[in-house]
Amino acid sequence: MEKRITDLEIKYSHLEEFIYQMNKVVAEQQSRIERLERELKDQRDRMELQGSGSTLENTKPPHY
Repeated sequence: MEKRITDLEIKYSHLEEFIYQMNKVVAEQQSRIERLERELKDQRDRMELQGSGSTLENTKPPHY
């Protein structure tokens, strides 16, 4: 009985560490997602400012 309890405590300890590591990964990924969303918004805002007044569909390529 004592060995079974010890084994369970060891498994619990490993699971606790695994959960902690996974939580760190998820938090890092969330930070990256938020950063990428901000960068995408900035890019869209810049494109809107550059493209105001003309649309890509109406613009002829330079070789015409």
